Amino acid sequence: MNRILLAAYPKDYRVRQGEEVLGCLAEAYPGRAWPPPREVAALLGAGVQARARAVCEDRTRPWWLDGFHLTALVLAALALVPYLQDVWDWALRVDPASHSIGFEHAGWYPWAQGPESRTRLLPYGLLPLVCLLALLRGWAWIALPVSATMAGVGSGIVGSDVFGDEGVVGVGYYGLGAPLRAHDMVLSGTLFLACSVLAAGRPGRLRRRSYGWLVPLAGALVMAGALHLTSVDPYVQRGQLVVEVAALAVAWIVTAATGDYRWLIPVAAFTLVRITAIVTQPSMTGSLPSQVVLLALLMPLPLLAVTARQRQRRTA
Repeated sequence: MNRILLAAYPKDYRVRQGEEVLGCLAEAYPGRAWPPPREVAALLGAGVQARARAVCEDRTRPWWLDGFHLTALVLAALALVPYLQDVWDWALRVDPASHSIGFEHAGWYPWAQGPESRTRLLPYGLLPLVCLLALLRGWAWIALPVSATMAGVGSGIVGSDVFGDEGVVGVGYYGLGAPLRAHDMVLSGTLFLACSVLAAGRPGRLRRRSYGWLVPLAGALVMAGALHLTSVDPYVQRGQLVVEVAALAVAWIVTAATGDYRWLIPVAAFTLVRITAIVTQPSMTGSLPSQVVLLALLMPLPLLAVTARQRQRRTA
């Protein structure tokens, strides 16, 4: 089981020192499948920092291009979250019945038409899903037209016969009750801008991430579809908040370890999307006051910038 902890480290590190680390763990904690929680946290933290240093040492692409790539990945994932169950039902031809996604104007699929409802050919969530998969493999030439289609659906340029109306009037919830309506186009517009930068910045240099990243994505689809979980479910809201806080913490850890500014770009885009949602719909900020949420969203930006600057001064 200790080998699972080694997955947090870069491949080169595992090849050079993997067996040595496993031997030390076996000697320090004989007979235990896992080390104590404190040691697990330390190993995972060191692995994340080692991966961040390896990314910064890779000079095959500029740091800002990597930052925009991370930004597009974050935004595509955010756009997909409200539609996980919808995509699952479409893929398996499931009639969600009373468990249908919480968008009144979503319509039904041709094989599950409800009374007085319009049908649609594809779920809107298929767009961010394809965009996310393309970005994981570094295929900007696919992600760009897909993100443009998302913006077109949100603006009304693309008709509702294909993707229904949920891309226009649907509500996507991010974190604890901070909704963003797709027709505001803040999310899809920012995603399209990030994909445009990637397409213009020599897409061949983009980082191609492992197919292993599809495992948590498939798990989220299965969980949302099998348990009929939508984005308005309290468990989804709280779970996404935990994931978002953890992601911000990781961004601070890797910035402190490297002094690199690339992780500031996705955090800034994430902050823009979330703050826009709260400002435009202050009555739907959930269980936390909007002022508290705004302060919590704004704090990571200067914190990461100061952390990166201090790290650079120490290493200068």
